[in-house]
Amino acid sequence: MQDATSSTKLTRHLGLTGLAATGICSMIGASIYVVPFMIQRSVPGIGPYVIPAFLFAAIPALLAAFAYAMLSSAMPRAGGSYVFASRGLHPYLGFVASFSQWFGLSIVIGVIAYVIVPFFRDIALALDQPTLAEWLSTGWVRVSLALLMLWTFVLINIRGIKAYVKALIPLMLLMFGLGVVVIYTGFRFNHEDFRQAVPGLVQAESTRAFDWNTFLAAAAILFSSFIGFDAIAQAGGEAKQPEKLLPRAIGIAIFGVGLYYFAFSSAVYHAVPWQYVSAEAMTKDITATGLLQPIIPFALGVIITAGAAIALINDLPAMILSVSRLVFAWAGDGIFPQSLSKTHPGFHTPHRALILSGIIASIGILGSHFAGDFFLGIDIMVLAMLVNFLLMCITVLSIGKRNPEIAGRISIIRKRWQQQTLAWLGVLFLTGFIIVHVSKDLQAEVSHWYFRSTPVWLLVMTLGSLIFLFQYRSMTKRNIDTEALFKQLPEE
Repeated sequence: MQDATSSTKLTRHLGLTGLAATGICSMIGASIYVVPFMIQRSVPGIGPYVIPAFLFAAIPALLAAFAYAMLSSAMPRAGGSYVFASRGLHPYLGFVASFSQWFGLSIVIGVIAYVIVPFFRDIALALDQPTLAEWLSTGWVRVSLALLMLWTFVLINIRGIKAYVKALIPLMLLMFGLGVVVIYTGFRFNHEDFRQAVPGLVQAESTRAFDWNTFLAAAAILFSSFIGFDAIAQAGGEAKQPEKLLPRAIGIAIFGVGLYYFAFSSAVYHAVPWQYVSAEAMTKDITATGLLQPIIPFALGVIITAGAAIALINDLPAMILSVSRLVFAWAGDGIFPQSLSKTHPGFHTPHRALILSGIIASIGILGSHFAGDFFLGIDIMVLAMLVNFLLMCITVLSIGKRNPEIAGRISIIRKRWQQQTLAWLGVLFLTGFIIVHVSKDLQAEVSHWYFRSTPVWLLVMTLGSLIFLFQYRSMTKRNIDTEALFKQLPEE
C-alpha cells in the first residue's frame, strides 16, 4: 500500500501511566465544572436526582469500555475504533462512524481552546486586574490565544510521545490537585452554611417527584462526561505491551474518572442546595466555581477557577493525539491520501495527520467566535460518539463470524457468552441513549435547521460516505484485494 520511500512507523513508547493519562485527560474537562449544574436548565425538573443520573449514565459508558478493552486486546493499532470496526464489522461502517467522530472531536478541540480564555479573564478579574480582563475579552485576543494554545499542543504532539507525556502528566496531576480543593471545600460546608452566607435565600421546595423521562434525559446528557476513554485505543500503535496495557489503561480511566466525577459533583451539591443551583441555572450560565463563591475565601476562589482552566487545557494534547491517529489509520488503508500516513523522520509521529486535525480544530475556534455559540459542536460530538460506542458493541457481537482469527486474540473476558452478554447490554443502553439524545435535539426550539446536531451529523456522515465510496472504488480499480486488506491488521 505504501511507496518505498514513505515512512509509516510509529514507536511504542507509551506506558501504562501515559495511556491512562491520555484517557483521563480526554474525559475530564469543563464538563465536570459546568454540566452537572447547568443540567438543571437543560433538563428542568431533575432537581435532587443529578447524582443518581450521573451513576446511571456510567452504566453504558462502562459497557462501552468493556467493548473497547476486548477489541483493543486483539487489535492494538493506531486508529483504534476505526480498525476495530473495519476488521470486525465492515470497513464502510468503520470509516463513516470514525469520520464523524474525527470531525466532531476536532471541532470540539477548537471549542475547548476557545472557551479556555474566559477562565483566564475571570482569574484576572478575581486578582483585581480589570485592564487585563478587558484585553482578554477582546475578540482578536481571544481567538489568537486559542489558536496559540491549540498549535502549541499540536507541535508538542509532533515532537513525539516523550514530549507529549512530559506535557500531559504534570497537567493531569495539577488538575487533580486543584480538583481535590473543590471536593474538600464542598464536603467541608453544608446547606446551612450556604444559607447563612447568602442572606434572604428562599428554599422554594424541599422535595421533587421522581420522573423517569426527566431522569433518562438527564442521564443521556451526563453520559457525555464519560466520552474520551476511547483515546487510549486510538494510541494503540504507540503502546508498550499493548495487549495488556491498553485494557488496563481503559479500566483505570473509566473507574478513576467515574469516582472523581461522583466525588466532585457530590461535594458541590453537599455545600450548595439544589434548589439554589436550579434557580441560578434558569437565569444565567453557572459553574462549580461560581456556586461555591459565597462560602469560600478569596484565595480558594482563584484556585478553583485556575483548576477549571487547567482541566480545559488538559483536554487538548490527548484529544489531538486521538483524532490524528484516526487520520493516520485511514491513510494507511488507502481510504485517505496515503501521504497522511507518513511519519516524521526524527520524531516518528504522524505529523501530517496532526497538522490536518489542527486545521479542522482551528475552524472550530473561528466558528465558535463568529457564530457566538459553541454548544452545537458539542452536541454533534456526543451523537457521533454514541453511535461509535454502539458500533463497538456490535463489533464484539459480529467479530466471531466476520474475522474469527482476530476474535481468537481477545484476551479480556475470553468466554464468548460473557462477551456477547456485555455487548448486547451495551447495544440496549446505547440505543436508548441515542433515541433520547436525538428526540431532545429534534424537539428543541431553534431558528434554523442547521442549529440541530442530528441533521448536521447526517451531513457529515454523507460526506464520509462519499469519500469512502470514491476511495474504495479507486482501490478496486487498482486491483487491490480489499477483502484481504480488511481481514488483516495494519502493519506496525
